[in-house]
Amino acid sequence: MTIASAIQHQQMLSFTYDGYARVVEPHCYGIDNKGHYALRAYQVRGGSESGEYVGWKLFHAHEMHQVSVLAERFAAPRPRYKRGDKAFARIDAQL
Repeated sequence: MTIASAIQHQQMLSFTYDGYARVVEPHCYGIDNKGHYALRAYQVRGGSESGEYVGWKLFHAHEMHQVSVLAERFAAPRPRYKRGDKAFARIDAQL
């Protein structure tokens, strides 16, 4: 299953990023304004280089490792989520 289908089915993702295990609610996936495939997600568990373990983050897909779609689902978009995320030049999937 892909990141796009995880967004479509509102399934959580787990992966390693910057050496930290993370669990996120994926909201938007596509190519960011710098030309990288990227994921806008709300992190609910795991670590973070910044020390912010919960909250909105933008992840570059080429730096995401051991990506797994979890059976765990989330009910709705998080507060402050905006469709048509301006950080993206092209959106392939969004809530």
